[in-house]
Amino acid sequence: MIFGKRHMDYLISEFVAYYNTTRSHMARENLPPVRDEEPEEVETLKLNEVVVRSHVGGLVKSFERKAA
Repeated sequence: MIFGKRHMDYLISEFVAYYNTTRSHMARENLPPVRDEEPEEVETLKLNEVVVRSHVGGLVKSFERKAA
């Protein structure tokens, strides 16, 4: 039972850190992802130009462009 509590504490702390720092809609000034207008066209990236970051014990992933 102790291992279960430690694991849950770890997941909760990971989620809190993710929620307070890197969740996606923070970059949109807390606007929801659904919008009425058509989004701007974005540049297509190659897979080797993208960095994948795991959060919340690997349950959530975010994607960023690699630094030049």
